[in-house]
Amino acid sequence: MHGQRCSCWYWILLLKDHQGFKTGDMKHAISCYNFLRKWLQSHTKFISNPLYIAGDSYSGMIVPIITQAISDAKRVLNLKGYLLGNPFTDAKFDGNSKIIYYNRMALISDELYESAKSNCKQEYIDVEISNRMCVKDLQTISECTAHINTMRILEPYCPSELPDVRKYLLGTHEDSLHLSDGYPQFGCRNYYCYLCKVWATDISVQKALHIRKGTIKEWVRCNKSMDYDYDVASVVSYHLCLNTRGYRALIYSGDHDLAVTYGRTESWIKSLNLSIVDDWRPWIVDGQVAGYSREYGNNFTFATVKGAGHTAPEYKPKESFSMFKRWISQKPL
Repeated sequence: MHGQRCSCWYWILLLKDHQGFKTGDMKHAISCYNFLRKWLQSHTKFISNPLYIAGDSYSGMIVPIITQAISDAKRVLNLKGYLLGNPFTDAKFDGNSKIIYYNRMALISDELYESAKSNCKQEYIDVEISNRMCVKDLQTISECTAHINTMRILEPYCPSELPDVRKYLLGTHEDSLHLSDGYPQFGCRNYYCYLCKVWATDISVQKALHIRKGTIKEWVRCNKSMDYDYDVASVVSYHLCLNTRGYRALIYSGDHDLAVTYGRTESWIKSLNLSIVDDWRPWIVDGQVAGYSREYGNNFTFATVKGAGHTAPEYKPKESFSMFKRWISQKPL
């Protein structure tokens, strides 16, 4: 599962509902849960299989709700746990930790970081306009980071990216996948968005997919015309509830992702006050460090994927698959 408006499964759900184009976080989650429940009831040979709910990016707001809904229902679904990559979780944690990441990755100077930390009192989201020193520091920080690739800071900046990454905190993260006027630069990773559009708009492709002639003039990757309500501010409490109930969890982050930084994820995980079972250590693939992991109580695992961006499997598929295979087999990373 990916973000809202960009998931093929999500659009299947909407098209089954005439009221579907007015939706939101909670409705999205419940619709997915109902679809899964009905599908398994219709395909009973799969009901006894171990069930894990997975997603990445903005699905970090949706997957925990689906997982808890399955747990609450106490139906005969063999729910074992869930996994999330680079997950958006809580705007407060997400926003305030980004400034720390800028400094850790040498995108802003120590002096600027300390000045902002002091003047803004470590609050970088709900800033009083009257606090001129804080506003000035944040403006300088914005100027320093304006041309950094938000998906992976090591890659070239592409003009079609969000000019202001703070929009991520308002739930409009999918804009980075939406084509604005003009095309992405060739060589930029998001050039595939343009290629997808060209491919799906091609008449021969639509004919092969049995799309009724004339119904689709131009394919749109992420439909922004829909009325979407960002009605869930935080899902931290869902993680705590699921951990208390003993469900396994794997939360992983690409450590070069600026959209949802690993520090943001660490912050909300630490707020759960879980005991540390196996402290910070490297995990290895083919004799090389692929990232770092920390194991918490009740089978809650956090891992970074070294060199990966948003989202980790796109940039480090081999390492991400090794991580998943070990975790799903209940082996140490």
